[in-house]
Amino acid sequence: MKRATVYFDEELHRALKVKSAECETSLSEIVNQAVRDALAEDLSDLADIEARKNEKPISYESLLKKLKASGRI
Repeated sequence: MKRATVYFDEELHRALKVKSAECETSLSEIVNQAVRDALAEDLSDLADIEARKNEKPISYESLLKKLKASGRI
């Protein structure tokens, strides 16, 4: 494990300390999990973009018509 210095807003730090106490886990573990989750979401988004790169573009107006026709909006 590597050590890093991170600066938090006072309110955010207080909230992290409270969550840490409630969950009986370290502040570092909470931050590590949040970073893992954010990176995983980014990877998922990139995979979706790659999978859809060959799709035909659609205009905003066409998308709205399609959503309205299907009853989604």
